[in-house]
Amino acid sequence: MIVFDSPSPDASAALGEAIGKTAAPGLVIAFRGGLGSGKTTLAKGIARGLAVPDEVTSPTYTIASEYEGRLPLRHVDAYRLRSATEFEDSGGELWLASDGVCLVEWSENVEGALPRGTVTISIEIAGDGTRRFRIDGAALEDAPGFRASLAALAVRERTEDRP
Repeated sequence: MIVFDSPSPDASAALGEAIGKTAAPGLVIAFRGGLGSGKTTLAKGIARGLAVPDEVTSPTYTIASEYEGRLPLRHVDAYRLRSATEFEDSGGELWLASDGVCLVEWSENVEGALPRGTVTISIEIAGDGTRRFRIDGAALEDAPGFRASLAALAVRERTEDRP
């Protein structure tokens, strides 16, 4: 598990950019965190790292948005979905296509539909507004160049939090 404490939205976006720059096709990231925790800010950073030229916004009312960049980026908001079946019936298989990167906000609502190997990023808000990002998943942890990118952001790895 990798832990990143972000003091600002810019730092959160920089973490996302590091993820996007090292992302490989087929990467699925499940975001966990409450309203206002920074999920969309992180998604915007990932898009920047994937060289997406468009403005990334939360797809709350459309469920999913797709963007072209170095890899296709599919940004899903599962807030209104209540099950893996609803996710699949809404086009989930297309969003999870192996040619790009899929980000799933409110992923706990559709957990059963997400593939094995999905990376989970949990976001907590501290009392001072700092965001703590916990990244768990070999697809990112072992990605070439990812640890070097994180080192530049002063990210620390924690193993004591592993189950």
